[in-house]
Amino acid sequence: MAAAAERAGAVAVRINGPANVRAVRAAIRIPILGIYKRRGREVVITPTFEDARAVREAGADLIALDATAHAHADGLIRRVQRELDCPVMADIATVAEGIAAAEAGAALVATTLYGYTEGTSGCQLPGLDLVEELARSVSAPVVCEGGVSSPEQVSEAFRRGAFAVVVGTAITGLEARVRLFASATAKHS
Repeated sequence: MAAAAERAGAVAVRINGPANVRAVRAAIRIPILGIYKRRGREVVITPTFEDARAVREAGADLIALDATAHAHADGLIRRVQRELDCPVMADIATVAEGIAAAEAGAALVATTLYGYTEGTSGCQLPGLDLVEELARSVSAPVVCEGGVSSPEQVSEAFRRGAFAVVVGTAITGLEARVRLFASATAKHS
């Protein structure tokens, strides 16, 4: 899928885990935004310096990590950028978290966790209002990520000040797409 994304014009890909980063690095030339999801923990997205190091050593050009209030990521942002010589994209859910991440030195601030934290659960995705408010409030470039499902939403995110837009499940969610088509087929069986 990463190679297909590159051929189709993607300018970067977000890849989970060292093994996947390594495999994708061998197949593409565009930048890889590496993450290391650790399920079963309070902080899921690249929670430790060791996780960041693993995806960096596998070939990630940037590293995304949870920078929500419960993650206490300011020290991790600084350490990753200093010791791994790698820019950090801070995955946040609120304007205050975006401001804190930018002040901690995050190279990018992304709306990835909007709708997935206690204070934002149930919010409508994508967080276009959050993108707009962040674009006015932080000096770091803002990335719209989470729930982007149409080209129109991509255009709107850019109109509201996004520097970049991450499209995930709308492109890679093959199972969800197959279910949609299968359910339409089942209605006629």
